Amino acid sequence: MNEPWTQPVRPLDARSLRGLAHPLRMQLLTALRRSGPATASQLASKLGESSGATSYHLRQLAAHGFVEDAPERGKGRERWWRATHGGVTFDETLLKDPDPEVRGAADLFLHEIANHRTQELATWLGTRNDWSEEWARASDMSDYTLRLTPELALDLGKKMHELVKSYQALTPDDGTPDTEVVRVHMHVFPTRTD
Repeated sequence: MNEPWTQPVRPLDARSLRGLAHPLRMQLLTALRRSGPATASQLASKLGESSGATSYHLRQLAAHGFVEDAPERGKGRERWWRATHGGVTFDETLLKDPDPEVRGAADLFLHEIANHRTQELATWLGTRNDWSEEWARASDMSDYTLRLTPELALDLGKKMHELVKSYQALTPDDGTPDTEVVRVHMHVFPTRTD
């Protein structure tokens, strides 16, 4: 299986954003990226949805180029799906698009990303006792408050991205013991103080 972090990243435009900006579609795409090819029925069971809903939304994702058939996995009439990209990039100009539908889709997309990250963190907290002591010590939930200009905040974000990407080259072989997929969330945003 191609790991999602080794696959190309797709930039979102107004059309593809409208095709992706739906909570179930985003969940389906994440599930395919993380767990590999699956059928609509398997995804429905995993996500607590009906197979009719997952089938419909998988076809919508396919129409926008986010997923495709995985024919090597299917048997008979069974249709398997796989993600076509490892991730997406979001262009902030979509939030200022002249079309209100695009702006709404951009806003929904960003809120769904935030919700998903909150769920991931809550899942970690709820299952941390299931992990080894080494993994518990390796986890981190730090936060910092800094006084920065927009230029410095942009520079900080760029350097954090570069640091995280440098670890992609260090990915251990599949046979390395105690290797797990690790999620890294990054948030840099201004806030007002009283």
